[in-house]
Amino acid sequence: MSEQVLEDEKGKSGVKLGKAIQVRLVSDLAKSQAYYRDCLGFSIDDWGHAERDEVCFILQQAVSGEDVKPNAVSAKRHSYPTEWDGPDYAWDTYIHIGWDEFDEYVEEVRDRGGIIGIEPFTGEHGGWEFKNAHIHDPDHYNIVLGAMRRKA
Repeated sequence: MSEQVLEDEKGKSGVKLGKAIQVRLVSDLAKSQAYYRDCLGFSIDDWGHAERDEVCFILQQAVSGEDVKPNAVSAKRHSYPTEWDGPDYAWDTYIHIGWDEFDEYVEEVRDRGGIIGIEPFTGEHGGWEFKNAHIHDPDHYNIVLGAMRRKA
């Protein structure tokens, strides 16, 4: 099949997909549950779900610590529609947050003892300005918190 045929057939079935839930293998389930609850403000249930607003993870105990594998840094890609070539750091999750809520949540995580792996920074590309911060969990999964708005 050609790329054009694949592109033309995307989304034509009308089937609606539900919310995506990420599954995380963790080295210490109780420690991870406490971190997501106490530092990130998620609710935790007995199934291992960690939920806050539209974000949901299923935390699962790894058989071995060697099985816990956060993403590595991706290759640079020069085909994005802007001058951006891709992230400089590994991303396991990207959470979009409102521009005005960004700073408040970063401070909430910091005040609760969360791990700010990369302090908030700003930038712009493709007619947008953005704010990002990287939050790490106990297994070094990298949660990128990002806000974007059109440049004025």
